Amino acid sequence: MARYDFASDNVAGAMPEVMDALVAANAGTASGYGTDHVSRAAADRIRALLDADAEVRFTASGTAANAFALTLLAQPHEAVLAHEHAHIRTDETGAPGFFGQGVGLIGLPGASGKIEVAALEAALARPEVSYNQPANALSLTTATEYGTVYSEQHLRALIAPVKAKGHGVHLDGARLANAVAAGFDLKSVAKMGVDILVIGGTKAGSTPTEAVVFLNPAHARRLDARLKHAGQLVSKGRFLAAPWLGLLGEDGSTGPWAARAAHANAMAQKLAGLMPFPIRHAVEANGIFVEMDEPALERLRGEGWFVYRFLDGTVRFMCSWATTPEMVEDLGAALKRVA
Repeated sequence: MARYDFASDNVAGAMPEVMDALVAANAGTASGYGTDHVSRAAADRIRALLDADAEVRFTASGTAANAFALTLLAQPHEAVLAHEHAHIRTDETGAPGFFGQGVGLIGLPGASGKIEVAALEAALARPEVSYNQPANALSLTTATEYGTVYSEQHLRALIAPVKAKGHGVHLDGARLANAVAAGFDLKSVAKMGVDILVIGGTKAGSTPTEAVVFLNPAHARRLDARLKHAGQLVSKGRFLAAPWLGLLGEDGSTGPWAARAAHANAMAQKLAGLMPFPIRHAVEANGIFVEMDEPALERLRGEGWFVYRFLDGTVRFMCSWATTPEMVEDLGAALKRVA
């Protein structure tokens, strides 16, 4: 039987705090479409977490969260700048273009998933012509697709020229908990000029839920109508919001959301210490990307372990909130046998 322990951080179940919060939210009746007391309480915790006033909504899919966000930042004749290996470009099956009725994506280079400042500046300097979609937004990701974490200085260097041109900024935080556990300051997000932030719950150890934070007041107008039109205004909204009462502590604390991400990061460091194959990207969050030829990968799968070959040709190992030291040691022994 194949083991999927390290195939993705999506393979793990939900943490007990989340399940307890769902059970509590299930009691009694509540109004629908995100107008309930649970959704209000969860939104309050997220505003406190960011130390910012914002509209907060919840979706069951990171793809929907990202794609919907981009519809507010770019018109159908415009495009969004993103890393060439960003999830919105490589793993969302054209959803930004579908939700945005033709919104384009422009890929930018950068080592280990981080956009190069010079490449962004060159893209912003391109003259607008009638036959190309001009950029009107920037999408960033941290932790990146390669498990690295942007410094605040790097993010500011990318965001400043974008905002100077009047463009919008989206931050995909599918693994934001791991970035926070690695030292990223959540309270810097609003101050840097991010317009829409997606805070990942699913990969962090929840049932499916993503929090979409609209930091730009201009996006509040007819927001629920837009969400309904996009099929993202869920009738029993309390069940998307409730996990956040288990994930986050009161009074703005990051709670189990970041604490368990810190454990996932630590398990990645432990696995890195046992890894007999060359590691290509810095291990800063919960992912490890190694150089492994196809015969070695097939031997590993023959040992019962399933992992993916990733976009840059590396083999990816992901740790989760539920990864145990024993799992890491089992995999480490298998890797040693196939190396």
